[in-house]
Amino acid sequence: MTIADEAGLRARFGEIHPLAVAKTRPALDQYSRQFIALSPFLVISTADASGRADLSPRGDPPGFVHVIDDSTILIPDRPGNNRLDTMSNIVANPNVGCLFFIPGFDDTLRLNGRARITEDAALLRHCIVNGKPPKVGILLSVEEVFMHCAKALKRSKLWQPDYRQDRAQLPSIARIILAQTCETGVDEAVARQADESVEGDYKTGLY
Repeated sequence: MTIADEAGLRARFGEIHPLAVAKTRPALDQYSRQFIALSPFLVISTADASGRADLSPRGDPPGFVHVIDDSTILIPDRPGNNRLDTMSNIVANPNVGCLFFIPGFDDTLRLNGRARITEDAALLRHCIVNGKPPKVGILLSVEEVFMHCAKALKRSKLWQPDYRQDRAQLPSIARIILAQTCETGVDEAVARQADESVEGDYKTGLY
């Protein structure tokens, strides 16, 4: 049995607490600005023209997202695998959402708005790391922003050291992708070379 409309949801969960409604702001304030300045990591959600959704992580030193004004932020794009899922979606559908994290904080910051891709050198100079500016950035016009409570991160115990998992429980990302894409099985020599290539890119290709 599924619930197919909002009336059915409300019947199950009840009304929204007035503060949960009132906390939504149409622009950044001192608290959201400070949260963004402390954040080294966010997840950005996009969708293509047909509504097919996507999520992508973005990370850099704390404060890597440049706040231009109370209604505009700039997220730098760093070297990746050139799939361009996020930016291709933005070109087709500018509606985006962002979730900002701060290590050690259990609450998060949610931000929704409309985005476009910029290659304005004057703007991108604010995002230079190790002497390297991004090729482009995601210029986001803020439409709503609000703090999200800590329940999810408290339940997950995300930042607690005793909840850290041993990376050896899964193969490396290169070996997983090889296993997923090679019908004849993973050649160990090829896997070692792929691992070395990935680790080398982590050392020299972050910026």
